[in-house]
Amino acid sequence: MNSARPPQAWQLTANERQNLQTTIDYSSVQSVPEIWSITARKFPQIIALDDPHAQPPVRIDYTQLLEKIQQFAAGLQVLGIPSTPDDSDPPRIALFADNSPRWLIADQGIMMAGGADAVRSSGADREELLYILSQSGSTGLVVENWATLQKLRSTAQSEFPFAEQPVAWVVLLSDETVPEGNSLKILNYTQLLELGANAALQPVQHQRDTLATLIYTSGTTGKPKGVMLTHGNLLHQICAYGSVFPPEPGDRVLSILPSWHVYERSFEYFIFAHGCTMTYTNLRHFKTDLKEIRPQLMVGVPRLWESIYEGVQKQFRSQPANKQKLVNFLVGASRSYLEARRVSQGMSLSEPPPSGGERLGATVKKLALLPLHLLGEKLVYHKVRSATGGRIKFLISGGGSLAKHIDDFFAIVGANLLVGYGLTETAPVLTVRRNWYNLQGSAGKPIDGTALKIVDPETRKPLPLGERGLVLAKGPQIMRGYYRNPEATQKAIDAEGWFDTGDLGLLTGNYDLVLTGRAKDTIVLSNGENIEPQPIEDACVRSPYIDQIMVVGQDQKQLGALIVPNLEALEVWATQQGIPVDLDSAAVQNLFRQELAREVKNRPGYRADDRIGVFRLIEEPFSIENGMMTQTLKIKRPVVMERYGAIVAGMFE
Repeated sequence: MNSARPPQAWQLTANERQNLQTTIDYSSVQSVPEIWSITARKFPQIIALDDPHAQPPVRIDYTQLLEKIQQFAAGLQVLGIPSTPDDSDPPRIALFADNSPRWLIADQGIMMAGGADAVRSSGADREELLYILSQSGSTGLVVENWATLQKLRSTAQSEFPFAEQPVAWVVLLSDETVPEGNSLKILNYTQLLELGANAALQPVQHQRDTLATLIYTSGTTGKPKGVMLTHGNLLHQICAYGSVFPPEPGDRVLSILPSWHVYERSFEYFIFAHGCTMTYTNLRHFKTDLKEIRPQLMVGVPRLWESIYEGVQKQFRSQPANKQKLVNFLVGASRSYLEARRVSQGMSLSEPPPSGGERLGATVKKLALLPLHLLGEKLVYHKVRSATGGRIKFLISGGGSLAKHIDDFFAIVGANLLVGYGLTETAPVLTVRRNWYNLQGSAGKPIDGTALKIVDPETRKPLPLGERGLVLAKGPQIMRGYYRNPEATQKAIDAEGWFDTGDLGLLTGNYDLVLTGRAKDTIVLSNGENIEPQPIEDACVRSPYIDQIMVVGQDQKQLGALIVPNLEALEVWATQQGIPVDLDSAAVQNLFRQELAREVKNRPGYRADDRIGVFRLIEEPFSIENGMMTQTLKIKRPVVMERYGAIVAGMFE
């Protein structure tokens, strides 16, 4: 067993120092808005923001972006940014809007004007938006459009119910005509920019510890908490990313995640800080935009990569039987080749580590399989990459656990997928896999200045390397705390500054983080066995017939599952069998029983208690719209359990 390493902040490797030399040094910058004058000077004619789906389409270069942010900020200063009495933080401005160039202009305009924004999607529930408006103490409001504003008001012309502080004014990010007779000062986007164009912007000096934004957690249980992120938290991410995957000015980036979410948001700040061009897309246009925009960089959540994988598998299944057989053979050979290469290079998570003889044997196997892998590249894999535009430098995955078969698939086809890990409270990135050390199955190494330690969940005593426990983190990206919630802050951050992630994991001898589950998601069976549901769920969605799954079984003798079937694949199977699709039929039930048994048994580390004994098929997918998934497409287990509690109880009777 490896001995415990004294917790210390991770320092740049030689590769990272070299990469950092190719990026712009923002170490002396004190606030996020200072970036824009630098980028306007260095990349004046490069397009910063591209929205081809807007009406009309929008293209804004870095010179224009700085000008619009300054005009927005000056307009807000003319309106006035009232602070609350005895408040040392910048005045809060609520920003309830969605992806568009105007979102970024509003976000940075608020900070440049001297405020801090409290952000959320305009599509969130009215009660949640009103709670954020009140709890944040916001004295100004920027919203997507008139419909969003009306959703928040109790009557057509009234003030906002339950607001703790009076809202002084409202800005619409649309160009809608504002009806007369309002009790509030309301301007549309163009009116605000015109107001700012005719006023002098008053400089505001932020410090690194100044509050920049409040981002509210999803609140699957209880009220959402306002995470206080400072300019220093966000600037640390901007500086640290550059050493891991340095972009080049003019690189194309495709954006599909919510801009207000910390994962997408910090990445956007980073790519803008280095002169990239960001194009907004959506689920409707995503696959077309991949081919036409041909991005070099993109961040996404596991569900996004799963959708690409499922699309490729659908194409494979549409081929003649002989071609399907060839493709499956080549993919299997490539999977074996990559596994042998990982073992030969000492980049395997197997325990105990492979011996010298095993590494030599893996080297021989790798060389034997290389011709088949190259044949797969010639016949299949380059075509798969062309569906992403063929220019990808880095794909970055975060926001949830990436299933092994998805990780393997992108490695097989030669798409450079780097997995990272973090939370809203950590701004968000704590660790990420490196291009030169892409250890599959891990969440990567800490980014610069970040320390991790693994402790016993009960005693909080540090554990040796290789032992699983609770993951604690410390570094410049850790939040200042939860807004106006000192009790929750004290529970999350101890007296020495260590943040409790709530995740279970271990550190390898090379200081790579391997996550094994959420502490609060652990299922305890009646025999006392602790089961982490996420790895089992990741294994089960390998089945072409399982679209989504949530494992259940707390205090039961065996595990169960709620399964959303892939109806399209199921219909193809039923047609081949000459039977109708009936989710309750014995044939369909037996199919899923076989799929679950195979996938669970074939996963690494299988134990008898991992077996899923009972299940129910449900037709309604888990989604953001029905409240059963977060904005980063993670299943909200408490919400699903509340919705399907009776069904879950029934399956164990």
